[in-house]
Amino acid sequence: MGLRERIGNGLKEAMRDKDATRLSTLRLISAAVKDQDIAARGKGETEGVGEAEVLAILGKMVKQRQESARAYEEGGRLELAEKELAEISVIEEYLPRRLGASEVTAAIEAAIAETGAEGLRDMGRVMGVLKSKYTGQMDFGAVGPAVKARLG
Repeated sequence: MGLRERIGNGLKEAMRDKDATRLSTLRLISAAVKDQDIAARGKGETEGVGEAEVLAILGKMVKQRQESARAYEEGGRLELAEKELAEISVIEEYLPRRLGASEVTAAIEAAIAETGAEGLRDMGRVMGVLKSKYTGQMDFGAVGPAVKARLG
């Protein structure tokens, strides 16, 4: 079952269960995916966005909510921070499992070997391979410096 179908089924389940938080979060996901589909159609892609793009959308949504939760906590608005964290938990159900530190290191080594990277000028190719294979499974903001350190 594809990611879109899982989200659609989750939406129907949330409606049946009258789970307001889950329902609103899944509606936000659906709206974000549809927005990207419309943008893709404008570029001539009749199929809309693929699985990798949907995973990227979900990853971006998690990151936005983490930043919002942090800001709410700093501002003393704990109820809003809890709402953001609840949305994160719903979104993460549709993301693949996060890789651990040793798995990330192994993935970086494999990508370097695959691309034949030798220096910093090859960093873009290594990151491209990692993003194509591990979208949603690792934080590329943290992986970038690790790849740079390894190649540098």
